[in-house]
Formats: sequence, structure tokens, C-alpha cells
Amino acid sequence: MSTDRYVSPLSERYASREMQYIFSPDKKFRTWRKLWIALAETEKELGLPITQEQIDELKSHQDDINYDVAKAREKEVRHDVMSHVYAYGCQCPKAKGIIHLGATSCYVGDNTDIIIMTEALKLVRRKLVNVLNELASFADKYKNQPTLAFTHFQPAQPTTVGKRATLWMQEFCLDLEDLNHVISSMKLLGSKGTTGTQASFLELFDGDQEKIDRIDPMIAEKMGFSECYPVSGQTYSRKVDTRVLNVLAGIAASAHKMSNDIRLLQHLKEVEEPFEKSQIGSSAMAYKRNPMRSERIASLSRYVIVDALNPAITSATQWFERTLDDSANKRLSIPEGFLAIDGILDLCLNVVDGLVVYPKVIEKHLMAELPFMATENIMMDAVKAGGDRQELHERIRELSMEAGRNVKVNGGENNLLELIAADPAFGLSLEDLKKTMEPSRYVGRAPEQVDAFLSQVVNPILEEYRELLGEKAEINV
Repeated sequence: MSTDRYVSPLSERYASREMQYIFSPDKKFRTWRKLWIALAETEKELGLPITQEQIDELKSHQDDINYDVAKAREKEVRHDVMSHVYAYGCQCPKAKGIIHLGATSCYVGDNTDIIIMTEALKLVRRKLVNVLNELASFADKYKNQPTLAFTHFQPAQPTTVGKRATLWMQEFCLDLEDLNHVISSMKLLGSKGTTGTQASFLELFDGDQEKIDRIDPMIAEKMGFSECYPVSGQTYSRKVDTRVLNVLAGIAASAHKMSNDIRLLQHLKEVEEPFEKSQIGSSAMAYKRNPMRSERIASLSRYVIVDALNPAITSATQWFERTLDDSANKRLSIPEGFLAIDGILDLCLNVVDGLVVYPKVIEKHLMAELPFMATENIMMDAVKAGGDRQELHERIRELSMEAGRNVKVNGGENNLLELIAADPAFGLSLEDLKKTMEPSRYVGRAPEQVDAFLSQVVNPILEEYRELLGEKAEINV
């Protein structure tokens, strides 16, 4: 680790080695060389005087990049692509003259960006599916555990712990739909020249339109893509980057919402993220168990959400067939968005895998509020016994306010049941009333909704991507 200059915490603390490799110089420049080989092979197959010996020479040095030569050359010419063309040519003297033939810098730069983003999106999908898998297990395990639900963070009609987890899952499922759409729509730039007109190939192939039409599809197939964008300027549309980072921002928003809920539940001591034996929650307060991982999810998620503005602004401000004010921004915003979402999903996987539920605390909180929520049932029982609904409604309202004052003003227990039992208008004993305090009576169809959601929505997804399951996340700090 370098200690005398800035190093991105995305690399040192948050992102996995796998995602870091996707955006590494090795991955980038090896992909450049694969693209140069694909171009040379295509041009040979379409009749240009390129030999198999030249292509074999290029392939023999596809991965052993002479960075020192490229770096020295770039100091002279101030052009990264031409520096690597030169370095590749030094290793491949027989093929030197046909490297990058007819292409512009964006042939390697933009096609590589698409290839790398597509691979990174697939890694994001793998991790997202594993988060769904862990959440599915959690939801199924706790689908019958009644818990106090909240609207406006005020006590509301009960739900179950598992049902609440399905709310998190549904948002991730929406993200997966968007992610799959973007992955399926990714196309290469192809090789279209300096302004997208393929003028250089018109010259190379003596105006043979049929051969020129075959260049892009042949390159796409060699690089594992179904097609290229049909038209472009010098670059692929920067709208593509916008779509990609918007998907990442959507995942970040879902993760943030889940992490907020977990942080609030940990405050209530109902659910707790994993806390390791030697972990320190606070430097001053030794007893503290802070939700540090969930807080980190929220922190990184905000970064990704804001980062999505970068490609949108860049796309909006491109001039005509190309300007270069996208380049420096792309070098930062695209990799960092992916590195951050990678760290977020690893954290989500780690947190959900180790969530601890405290049923006794959940029950205590629920029972403190349940008398208020049971009043409709109590009122119906009293009506069946001969009471007047309107009078009983007014009495319950008054008694509920009195019980509320006892809790809030006096710091006492919720004594609503005792107050109702003492009121002759209801004709119900305290024993009768306590029989109505079974929490499972008040969770509606929450357990059934969990079963239906898992069987109809989530399990088909997990079955489709079963070969991706089994991911475990390692958290660096």
C-alpha cells in the first residue's frame, strides 16, 4: 500500500478484486489487443493483403504487454492509443504495418469500454441474485414472526418480519429487470472511423459497399456481441453510459432503503446486523453495537446515486460527432460507480447472511401497542354481546387517549385493556380481552403473501440463475 499519495478507498477498502480487475490496465490493454486482432482477421477475411503469419504474431503477444515501451512512447507523442500501437508493433515487427488499419482511437477505446461495462454488469447481476437468494431464505424463515409495522415511523397494523423483507426484495427484483434489459441491449461501436462514416474503409476496400457492411457484424461476433450500434459519430452515444449508471443508481437506492430499515431496527434492538466477537462499536462507548455495515451501504449508495449525474451531463454536452470533454469524466465516473456498487452488494450479502432477529424484543414492542390495534375486534365482540357500536366507539376513543397519556405522560404501561375491562359498557372481563391479544390474528395475509411472492416471483429468478448462486462476501474492514 502506498502511504505517500492518495489511493482510492474504493480499491483499498470496498470493491472486490474481481471487479477491480475488470477495470484494471491489464484488462483494458489486453482487450485493445484482442480488438486489433479481430480487426486484422476481419480485414484478412474480406480480402485485404494480411497474412495468417501476421495474425499469429499478434496473437502470440496478445497478453504480454510491454508497458515500459508504451509509457516511454506516450511521453513523446502524448497519445495513449498510438503509444500502444507502437509498443505492440515493437513486439510484432511482421504485423507492425497492419495494426489498427483503417481504425480510429475510439475503435479500441469505446469498444473496450462497452466490453468492460458489459462484463461488470454481469458481475453485478451475479451479486444481486445472491443478495436475493439470502433475502429469500430470511423471508421464508421469518414469514410467521409477527412484528410491529410502521407508517411515518409510527406504530401501525402489524406485519411479519418476513413480509418486511419481501419489500426489500421486490425493489431488488425491479433492479434486476432493469439490469437484464441494459445487458441485453449492449452493443459494440464497431469500426466506423473518425466521424462514423467509415470513409477510411471505403478507401481500403475500393468502395466495395458489401464488404464494408460486413465489417461491424464480423467484429461483433469475434468479440462475443450480437451486433454494433447502427450509427455513431466517432464514439458510441454517451447515452449508453447514462443507462448503465442509472441501473447502478437504482440498485444503490434499493440497498440504501434496506440499510436504513436495518439501522432503525437495530436502534429498536429487534434486528441486528452481524457483529464480530472482537469488533469495536465506539472508541469512547465500549458497550455500543453500531450498525456500521448498514451505514456503509447507505454512504456508498449516496455516492453512486450522485455519480449517475456524471454520464447524463456528459451525454447532454457532447458536440456534434465528438468532443473530448467526456474522457476524463468517464475515466472516473464509470469505474468508480461500478467499484462502489460492487462494495455495496458485498455488504448487502454479508449483512443479510448474518442478520440476527430478537423475537422477544419484537414481541415486547408489539404487545405494548397491540391493545390499540385490537380495539376494533374488541368493539365487535362487545356489539355481539348487545352493546351499541357508536357509544362503544366513543368510549374506546376516550379510553385510548387515557391509556396513551398513561404511557407518554406518566411513563407507565399501556393499560387500555384494564380500562376497558373496568367499563361496564363493554361487558368484557380482562381475561376475555387478553384472549384477543394473539399477535398472529393481526398480521393479515402477510405469511401467505411471503409464500406467494417467493414461489411466483423470486424462486423462478433463483432457478434461472442457479449457476450463479453460492457467492460469499468478504468485507475488508
